[in-house]
Amino acid sequence: MPGMTSKETTSYVAHHLKIPRRPDQLFTEDALTLIHTTSRGHPRAVKNLSLQALAAAFATGKLKLCQNPSSSSVCSPVWAAVDDLRTRG
Repeated sequence: MPGMTSKETTSYVAHHLKIPRRPDQLFTEDALTLIHTTSRGHPRAVKNLSLQALAAAFATGKLKLCQNPSSSSVCSPVWAAVDDLRTRG
């Protein structure tokens, strides 16, 4: 099964954030691009990576997630989740 496009991945994440009635976008565009690239657009990988990033952000008290770890400590949850996903497979 082919992966989703970048636009589909963004819509998929936005949809799953609306289910618990979360109206704001918790992921920056850079983070969504990173999630899409790392997951290759496969829904299960997108969901797992997004959940891991959200859990890490919650644990550190951060709301926004971004791609570049050198720009802010807020970015580290995304990179930690990406590294974890890469090491698993």
